[in-house]
Amino acid sequence: MELTTTFHALKEWAVAVNALENGNTIMLLRKGGIHEHNGRFQVAHEQVLLYPTYEHQQDFLLKAEYANLVCPVTSGWHPETVRIASWAEITDILLCSDESIVNALLPYHIWNEHFIGDRLKWKPRQSLYILLLRAYKLPQVQEIPYSTEYGGCKSWINLHQIINLQASAPVLSDSRYTQLVTEIRQIVGDTLHSRSL
Repeated sequence: MELTTTFHALKEWAVAVNALENGNTIMLLRKGGIHEHNGRFQVAHEQVLLYPTYEHQQDFLLKAEYANLVCPVTSGWHPETVRIASWAEITDILLCSDESIVNALLPYHIWNEHFIGDRLKWKPRQSLYILLLRAYKLPQVQEIPYSTEYGGCKSWINLHQIINLQASAPVLSDSRYTQLVTEIRQIVGDTLHSRSL
């Protein structure tokens, strides 16, 4: 059954949300936030609103064309209202701890080699989660009030209001999205650690 409304959201750097909305990437790389359940990243929902965050964006971990888009903010800063302009379906979850494979994925995401090395070294016994997301633009951008419950180092939050997803438009065509997923899965390899949702 197709989802028509949701209040579940995935928090991600604003620069990454922007890249998903513009069709510049379909990929997020995650190991988990400080407050994740059992200290591990887990995919809580397959269809999520994309919630942009600003506080922990690091321009030196991004490719140059994306680093220029980051505006530094002070610790604890947050906007009074949050712009929700899109949602995504997480279509594939791939696990990888091989640095050479992750480096081969560089053309498909917005981060640089420093980010990859940093992510793989942090909690080295945990694999890196490669999420592939089919992004959709909402018919109308929603400006929602910020709540302290949305703060903190956690990936998943529930918004205080329900967002209507009807009449959303996919950012990429079916054929382009399928092509990118195929290319990425060929690089990662269909191991026992990967699955399609």
